[in-house]
Amino acid sequence: MTQDSTGESAATMLVALAKAEADLFHWGECCFATISVSEHMETYALRSRGFRSWLGKRFYEEHQRAASGENLTSAIQTLEGIARYEGTERRVGVRIQSDCGKIYLDLANDDWQVVEISADGWRIIESRVCPVRFRRPHGMLALPKPEPGGKISHLRPFLNVSGDDGFVLTLGWLIGALHPFGPYPLLIFHGEQGSAKTTSARLLRALVDPNLAPVRSEPREPRDLMISANNGWICAFDNLSNLPPWLSDALCRLSTGGGFGTRALYTDDEEMIFEAKRPAILTGIEELAVRGDLLDRALIVDLPRIPEEHYQSEEQFWMKFENEKPRLLGALLTAVSAALANQSKVSLDRLPRMADFAKWVSAAEPALGWERGTFLRAYAANRKAANELALETPVAEVIRKLALPWTGTASELLANLETYVNDRTQRSRSWPATPRQLSNTLRRLAPNLRQVGVFVEFGAREPGTGRRLITISDNESISSSQASQSSREPQAQPTQNPIDSERPGKSDERDDEIPSFRVEGEL
Repeated sequence: MTQDSTGESAATMLVALAKAEADLFHWGECCFATISVSEHMETYALRSRGFRSWLGKRFYEEHQRAASGENLTSAIQTLEGIARYEGTERRVGVRIQSDCGKIYLDLANDDWQVVEISADGWRIIESRVCPVRFRRPHGMLALPKPEPGGKISHLRPFLNVSGDDGFVLTLGWLIGALHPFGPYPLLIFHGEQGSAKTTSARLLRALVDPNLAPVRSEPREPRDLMISANNGWICAFDNLSNLPPWLSDALCRLSTGGGFGTRALYTDDEEMIFEAKRPAILTGIEELAVRGDLLDRALIVDLPRIPEEHYQSEEQFWMKFENEKPRLLGALLTAVSAALANQSKVSLDRLPRMADFAKWVSAAEPALGWERGTFLRAYAANRKAANELALETPVAEVIRKLALPWTGTASELLANLETYVNDRTQRSRSWPATPRQLSNTLRRLAPNLRQVGVFVEFGAREPGTGRRLITISDNESISSSQASQSSREPQAQPTQNPIDSERPGKSDERDDEIPSFRVEGEL
């Protein structure tokens, strides 16, 4: 390594320079530096190209000579140790972060300005006074400075969604995407060619998290999905034909929170952890979400084909949108502020799936000009349609034809079901080939079947034989069984059927019904 006239190495001088001018800290396994540039503060990962460039520039300004790559690498390794063991731990976000009940949105502009959203409203602040830190991965683009006075209804002409419910669900997803913790439902745009699926996905991302590559092809493996999620706030995958099981499972984890571990590069026993919870958009002509667990986390919006007489040029469309974008962003932030103010006042008698998301959007309704319960009605209808979609499988259709109640093993059930199907169905990939596959399929379908009054219960293994019995029943068979038991034991107190315990609330309730909406005080 090179040395100056005093014998001090260039690497040592680089470390001293960074310690004097940068705030070194860590978050998890990553180390960061916040530096002063012009009149604002910028935050970089120590291993990033941005920090390396700044450190090299400052060294040249101080010593009128360039630092070698070896010196920079050695200095950064030392600075990582200082940041990890001497620096404080601070949360670092990508685009959205929270602190003390407020939400912070990084505008990612050249001045490193941030929007602070509170229950009292929103304002633009400088990075110097922002209590949280943001990093800016490659490809992140700037948001415009939001302007007050806009109306979120002015977003409607830019979205080719069918019906009011489609717009309500899309806008609900957009408001949910600005929640710092989630959970985040998956927004799925279906439609034939020419229905503006890609444009709609690009537009929604442009309102919250613009990027050089706003929509991308599907990831090849879970690692790629997690890397994409860690380097952006919204994940948008365009023009998908189908979802392989691994990707469906990975998107479920992304929606409600999950991680992925892999071996760190150039090591034998160190693990690198990727963890993320992110809003996501999928577009496709075909029905993408077919598994019940993903459908349970999805908002499915159909886009109609645009007639040729309504076509407009890309340039004209995006020019109109960019002109309206600052006011649309301002209206969106006002809705988020209302959600912060009202979320503690919203109470649901019965919580739907993704309950925190549903309550968050419901709390924003006063700022959207919606009647109370508007989003919950659209959400319940969407969940009901998604449940029916999950049941459009050969197994679910045949199960609903069975004479109930039915009890037996998976092997016996498979043989029984095959009497209802033809050879073509049995040869299809969706038909289980073994009792184990049938059992696994039933476990996935059980929540969806329960919504239409068909209840699947897996019993414990029988002593001695080791057989595991499956019981399938419906409301009528349960009522008959209870009536029969009551006639035989007139003095006995009524007991709850074990299958009823799987059902929330009363036996005649369904998850797709609209939960009652209570408000404490005025929204």
